Amino acid sequence: MRAVIVAAAVAFIISLFGTPVAIRVFTALKAGQPIRSLGPASHQGKKGTPTMGGVAFIVATVFAYVAGHVALTTLPERQIAQEGPTMTALVLLGLFVFCGVVGFLDDFLKVRRRNSDGLSAKGKLLGQLIVGAGFGIAALYVASTNGQTVASEHISFIRDISWLDVGKVGSVLVFVFVIMAMSNGVNLTDGLDGLATGASILVLGAYALIGFWQYRHWCGDTDYQLHNAYCYQVRDPLEISMIAAAAAAACVGFLWWNTSPARIFMGDTGALGLGGLIGGLAVSTRTTLLSIIIGGLFVIITMSVVIQIISFKTTGKRVFRMSPLQHHFELAGWSEVNIVVRFWIVAGICVAIGLGLFYSDFLAVMG
Repeated sequence: MRAVIVAAAVAFIISLFGTPVAIRVFTALKAGQPIRSLGPASHQGKKGTPTMGGVAFIVATVFAYVAGHVALTTLPERQIAQEGPTMTALVLLGLFVFCGVVGFLDDFLKVRRRNSDGLSAKGKLLGQLIVGAGFGIAALYVASTNGQTVASEHISFIRDISWLDVGKVGSVLVFVFVIMAMSNGVNLTDGLDGLATGASILVLGAYALIGFWQYRHWCGDTDYQLHNAYCYQVRDPLEISMIAAAAAAACVGFLWWNTSPARIFMGDTGALGLGGLIGGLAVSTRTTLLSIIIGGLFVIITMSVVIQIISFKTTGKRVFRMSPLQHHFELAGWSEVNIVVRFWIVAGICVAIGLGLFYSDFLAVMG
């Protein structure tokens, strides 16, 4: 537990004090956010706000993970935690960093061209596909000494569903889909000051709790197995908890500067990175389908875009004034702060339901 706290504390401090540095650097580089002319008129006042702020909390999380591992060398957890970077950490941090790189390229092109046209949709999806496939193969084909892999060959809800065995190739495809869906979901949720950051904090916090609970009831802990018939078949749950907690804390530090009126935006750098990490956490904790509930706000906002596109292409009519959903409420007259806080409440409810289902499953099995 102390290692998780150390990682979270380091991430928060680096992000809180590192983000102003990023603001000054990106301002000096004139890396201001271009604003779409088709967006809400109120957004024009945000033009020029530095973007690519996701770099701050991604870097903070990586350094915090290292600090957490240093703490492990002197703590009791070392007895059942692998020394040095694990494959789980490499997959999760790799998704965070390299999905962030795809977003960074998009942000860079927007800034360089001085408009909102960055990577093409196909280019962005191709980048996500390559990153997802690469780390999906690592997650499915690189096993630990006891044969455990980061991801599973089964579709999971709260744990693996035994009759939904899709094999290694099928699991890689599922892995890629989850990463792409979640990264685009967080990206679509971004757009209002602090909205995606706050929602991500809640989801990452949930996975920090799930990872730590699995660590305390882990099949890799021989002492626990001696006294209990039920344990979680996951790989490196303490690493999962440490990374999720560090990322959540780094986002809290970033939110200090990202809340309305934002002094910096996370950009696609942060949004795609966060989505990739959350997708990786869902797969590694064997909660793939549960992530639909835990990340419910991202799903709702993504579906608003899908519904809008289908409706317009089939009937020529729009269901919403504008999509994603947050912009519909902007045009309906809601203030930006009201939308953000209410959407955070929705995200919190989804997280609470997801954690409730996770814990109720444990009680049912143990009972």
